[in-house]
Amino acid sequence: MTKPIKDPFKENFDTLEEFADRISEVLNCPITIEDANHRLLAYSTHDERTDQARIATIIGRRVPEKVINNLWKEGIIPKLLETNEPVRVKNINEIGLGDRIAISIWKNEEVLGFIWAVEIEKALGDEEVELLKKAANVLKNKLLQLQIRKYKREERSQEFFWKLLTGHIKSRQEISEAFYEAQITAPSTFSIAIFRFQEDITPEAERQISYMLKTMHRLKIVLYTIDCNDLILLLSLDAVENPLDEQRDFVDYFRGNMYERFDVTQIKASCSSIYSSHDHIEKSYKEALHVLDMKSKFPEETKEIINYQELGIYQFLDVILEKRVQDQFENHSLKKLTDYDLRHNSNLVETLEVFLNNDNNINEAAKELNVHMNTLSYRLKRISEIGDINLKDVNQKMTLYIDIKLMKYKK
Repeated sequence: MTKPIKDPFKENFDTLEEFADRISEVLNCPITIEDANHRLLAYSTHDERTDQARIATIIGRRVPEKVINNLWKEGIIPKLLETNEPVRVKNINEIGLGDRIAISIWKNEEVLGFIWAVEIEKALGDEEVELLKKAANVLKNKLLQLQIRKYKREERSQEFFWKLLTGHIKSRQEISEAFYEAQITAPSTFSIAIFRFQEDITPEAERQISYMLKTMHRLKIVLYTIDCNDLILLLSLDAVENPLDEQRDFVDYFRGNMYERFDVTQIKASCSSIYSSHDHIEKSYKEALHVLDMKSKFPEETKEIINYQELGIYQFLDVILEKRVQDQFENHSLKKLTDYDLRHNSNLVETLEVFLNNDNNINEAAKELNVHMNTLSYRLKRISEIGDINLKDVNQKMTLYIDIKLMKYKK
């Protein structure tokens, strides 16, 4: 008959630090306790034996991003997110990670956190592994209490963020006081970013997103919220040398990791201009939404665009259209070409648009249209004749370019 393992974790512990020390004493190895997003909650202090990855985690109060990325690539974190059994981790020298055992702490179907036991001098035996499982079970209720408090804070933060996005808090003084009351450090420079998913974001997807945001060590995320299929972020750009480049890197990294780790694809992204006055948060939100609107209406022309400043003429199409409607203006040259295309089933308007999109470069436009350069030259001659257009007149070409885009925008 197998002798039951004595439970050394029955007594109450006032702090997680005391509990980490107790686990370390029982297992005779260094211990760290993390939340579900790999932020450090507690670590054993009486034992100086450790490795570089653990040292970096303690100093930074969270697991370094390179360590998280490697643990994903090695399949360690996916295992921890699937089972409540301990998972052995072999040393990964390039990131300073020694041998260790990790175990997830679960409540129903959700991971609340992790315990990591570093095997410095010897591997943990079966009895120690069973004790580690007991420790994880005891820790569950403590982490659940922390999670409840965290959710309440996040709910208050999201309500505050929506007030900023919708302009319900307008004056700079009100906004400054609201940041202070929410115990959130207001960024000196910022932008709004939106990630638009193909479908409404489910609770499971929200957990994946929250995990990604809290384990990325890139741009600081001050606030975030979810609106149907939109993830909306307030990004701090403080002390960032090249904010436009950093925005693009942040977008690429987020989308790449959502695909690699969770198989989430086709996420559209946009960023507002960069501002330093907090009463422009509502304006920033509208700019980021406008970028997504233009990317939807002009997918080819805007496929490389992320930031509002990169939109160029697409920033103003709605304003120009309103002016055109008020003036009852009609571009007669464009109307002649459109009518001709309808009567003859031709594509002169498309040809002209591609030519203008390629900055009058006949070679590039011919490639895009998949026609010979001589064929394109003939078509451009016909466009000039039918539309009574001087293709050497910059003003005429600019006007035609805008009105072609307006025609598509109206549709």
